[in-house]
Amino acid sequence: MAYFINDDCINCGACAVECPVSCITAGDTKHIIDASVCIDCGTCNAVCPVDSPNPA
Repeated sequence: MAYFINDDCINCGACAVECPVSCITAGDTKHIIDASVCIDCGTCNAVCPVDSPNPA
């Protein structure tokens, strides 16, 4: 099950830097996870300062 980034995202980019499959990109107001590439590792959630990434 892929992760998604909720509206708590502060657009800091910590998740994108740590993603092992580079499936996270910057959006206008928050980062976005490409669910077709996400491997559900949880690394994004572990480094997020506001716990924005969540399992879908």
